[in-house]
Amino acid sequence: MMKTRSGFIAIVGRPNVGKSTLLNQLIGEKVAITSDKPQTTRHRISGIYTKDDTQIVFVDTPGMHKAKDLLNKRMDRTAVQTLRDVDGVIFMVDRMRGASETHIIKYFESIHVPVFLVINKIDALKNKSEIDEIIMSYLNVYDFKAYIPISAKEQTHIPKLLEEIDKILVEGPFYYPIDAKSDQSQETMMAELIREKILYHTEEEVPHAVFVQIESLKYNKKLKTLDATAIIIVERTTQKLILIGKNGEKIKKIGMEARKDINRTLDLKVHLELWVKVKKDWRNKESDLKLFGLGDDV
Repeated sequence: MMKTRSGFIAIVGRPNVGKSTLLNQLIGEKVAITSDKPQTTRHRISGIYTKDDTQIVFVDTPGMHKAKDLLNKRMDRTAVQTLRDVDGVIFMVDRMRGASETHIIKYFESIHVPVFLVINKIDALKNKSEIDEIIMSYLNVYDFKAYIPISAKEQTHIPKLLEEIDKILVEGPFYYPIDAKSDQSQETMMAELIREKILYHTEEEVPHAVFVQIESLKYNKKLKTLDATAIIIVERTTQKLILIGKNGEKIKKIGMEARKDINRTLDLKVHLELWVKVKKDWRNKESDLKLFGLGDDV
């Protein structure tokens, strides 16, 4: 029987540094939604990388920050808790060390696993000296296992990162089937893909006030489609009006793009229906967060 090696690797960092983009590149397909809005990721997402005798479970986490509402406090707690449950950590940054990065580094003092400092977005830097400046700002603040500059977007040095992680893996079982790519259910992924389109097409407070819930899934034998109904939760009537748009144009566009992405990502033929519902101040209500399954990772 072949001996196998495995390990769990957390991907942490402040919001919007490219953690989910990196996860998708490591796995080789879309398992986490991405956008240019902070706090896109709301819960732990595991992406499974399996090659030959090796399986690495990468755990994408919400961006670590000083949270204001209850939802974001729970998200931050999820990221911190994840550090205690893994065999290694990718600490992702895209700038010189500041207060946010120093705040995150403090959490590493209570864990006893290797931490890799991964400098992302090097494609946006002008020259190598800018990369060196970023690395220098992190020297002597923590004993990082390695310093690895990458571009998740351009896939630069991703093999090097995998090579470094491979060095810390020990003998252990495969935790998922060899063809598994993510621990997310089909229903969760569909809801996330819808939310991704909302993030792209809305601004200011609307993206952060949205939660998407799949209300029903039913296979249509006649049309050979999966009929899906999703409820989009917002906090205020004004947000609902913005989301629907003039003559319903915005919600139609969101639905059309989400349907295409669901079809492509999940290899399904879906008929999608969207409804918008107001649930006042849901991000600060314990009962609503529990109902929506947010923060249940910890």
